Amino acid sequence: MKYLIGCMLMLASATVFSQNTLKGNIKDKETNLAIAFANVYFPELEKGVISDEQGDFEFTDLPNGNYKLVVSVIGYETYSSQIYLPTITSQDILLAPSAIEMEEIIVSTPFHKLQSENVMKVERVKVSNLKEIGAITLSDGIANIPGVESVTTGLSIGKPVIRGLSSNRVVVYTQGVRLENQQFGAEHGLGVSDAGIESVEVIKGPASLLYGSDALGGVLYLNPEKFASQNTSAGDANFNYFSNTQGYSTNAGFKSSSNKFKYIIRGSIAEHSDYKTKDYRVTNTRFKEQDLKAALGYQSNSFKTEMRYNINNLKTGIPEDIGIQSNSKRTLLPFQKVTNQVLSSKSTVFFKKSSLNINTGYIYNDRKEFEEFTIPELGFKLKTLNYDVKFNAPKWGKFETIFGIQGLNQKNINYGVEELIPDATTNDIGALAVSHIHFKKADVQLGLRYDNRAIKVVDGLQKKYNSFNGALGIKTNITKHLSSRLNLATGFRAPNLAELTSYGVHEGTNRFEIGSDNLTNEQNIQTDLALEFKNEHIEIFTNAFYNKVKNYIFLSPNGDVIDGNDVYEYLQDNAKLYGGEIGLHFHPHPLDWLHMESSLETVTGKQDNGENLPLIPATSISNTFRIEFENKTVSQGYVFIKLKTTLNQNKVSFFETRTDGYNLLSAGFGGKVKFLKHELSISVSGSNLANKKYINHLSRLKTDGIYNMGRNISFALNYTL
Repeated sequence: MKYLIGCMLMLASATVFSQNTLKGNIKDKETNLAIAFANVYFPELEKGVISDEQGDFEFTDLPNGNYKLVVSVIGYETYSSQIYLPTITSQDILLAPSAIEMEEIIVSTPFHKLQSENVMKVERVKVSNLKEIGAITLSDGIANIPGVESVTTGLSIGKPVIRGLSSNRVVVYTQGVRLENQQFGAEHGLGVSDAGIESVEVIKGPASLLYGSDALGGVLYLNPEKFASQNTSAGDANFNYFSNTQGYSTNAGFKSSSNKFKYIIRGSIAEHSDYKTKDYRVTNTRFKEQDLKAALGYQSNSFKTEMRYNINNLKTGIPEDIGIQSNSKRTLLPFQKVTNQVLSSKSTVFFKKSSLNINTGYIYNDRKEFEEFTIPELGFKLKTLNYDVKFNAPKWGKFETIFGIQGLNQKNINYGVEELIPDATTNDIGALAVSHIHFKKADVQLGLRYDNRAIKVVDGLQKKYNSFNGALGIKTNITKHLSSRLNLATGFRAPNLAELTSYGVHEGTNRFEIGSDNLTNEQNIQTDLALEFKNEHIEIFTNAFYNKVKNYIFLSPNGDVIDGNDVYEYLQDNAKLYGGEIGLHFHPHPLDWLHMESSLETVTGKQDNGENLPLIPATSISNTFRIEFENKTVSQGYVFIKLKTTLNQNKVSFFETRTDGYNLLSAGFGGKVKFLKHELSISVSGSNLANKKYINHLSRLKTDGIYNMGRNISFALNYTL
């Protein structure tokens, strides 16, 4: 890996490129008036500027090549165009007014397309929007994305569920690298704070072609905040208060960019008491989280690089039953102490008609579970080095093609009193090729990949797994307003250490788990069909999927009891999952300030023997009414009311119990005002306003009959310097 990076750096320093300048002007297509403060951005270069009051913008030190230019501003359609550099032509851009929310660049798919141009349907949401509706944590917020839920243990521990699949079947990316933090554990959360995360992207369905093993169910891609625009600086401070937990979260950051160098630094802290239901506080759901993120970047006309570092400390209680009723924030026994560190490097070398991307990451996860304050009952250190090298080949006619190599080296080390999984080393390597083909009326994406995983346990067990996977997708505009996407993809997942080697009590789950070294690859094939209708008044979408999984691995009780704990074994059976999402967004023109949104999501999971799969989310329906407004005092003002209806979950595994449905009402308002010549964002939101007593089917506290959180009022301030 060091040899590869060294070669690339020498190649970058030995190649001479022209320094290009690009100027332009942005105007309203209907009025011909200048548009100020529009974002003008080159996704491949990760370089952006903002138009001035006359609508003018200028880039300097741009490399030769063919790049996508994206212009976006609230109230207008997002503009995109391919720009070949060098050029002496000024870019005079006309933006069409639109009530539809501006499009953003999708980063998690390989060609950095707008959603309207992307062959794969990817859900994207800004973290700021999740905070507006009262999300307490990042895992709490992502459960609001269609097709996504969360397996929770209280508030601080949540694991993403994409169309019924979770844990090691969903890959999480942060800072452009794969996050590894013992995600096999049901009570092991994300380990990432929402502070410094700009947006979340979700690939629903097998993404093994792009991300290798474990992306069988999908990908959760966390986009870090961008650097400041060229030759600008910015700072902000945020404070959030939550009435239910009498908790708070706060963060502050500063970033600055010159022509070549740029940096970001952000720190945050969050602290909560036990959450409250209508009748009681749930003992030991309290937690404290500290987070620091920093980034440093450099960019010339032929080369760009950035390094990011994140350290996250979480101390969280593990709830067992209803006991002490207290507002204290001091954690009780049992509890977890988790330190997660991510160091990543992301570099691009630009050639005249191609480029090379080199991403590397080092993730250090230190997880301790305490039954006593002095010695951890379980202690894991997981050290992961991963790499991702992609060559963006020169365009050949209608073809854009990427070739890549990805892999990781991972070491698991125990130091607790008990050993749930053994010391072991895991090595992955994969090679891929993917092409995007542009036809006049359609876009096609296809690719092929080979992966190999080798697991070596210290006591002698050695296992190797390999798999070929492919994907084929087509996106076409059936009419001016109606588009369709059809994707067929395969995915795989090699058994993890817990499934292969577990033999002991897992304190967080209160069960005795037994693995099997005879487990084989999970292999799946999934078909996705998406239809989308969009005009100036309404947007309607429907997404349907069918997912066939061979050798699906699951935990099942065998009826035995060891040391007072029920015994669960890892078994395999073929399975299938199917369902989808339907939604509409009504924004009648010229009443562009009025938005009515509805969506339905459903998934069914079954084994070949007819038994239902465990931890399948219940069908839910969401209805939101939102008003947006502007006046002399408030900008980007809004008021919303939302009703989420979750239906009964009667399709349960033989060792689960049925879950009753419920309705949750939420509402809020907010906007931006000028305070001391700077922008102050204010938002107030309330969730579960009726203080409903309910239990989510994916709550791990369900077996103890413990309710989810009751009424919560959140208050947030964000001051921008």
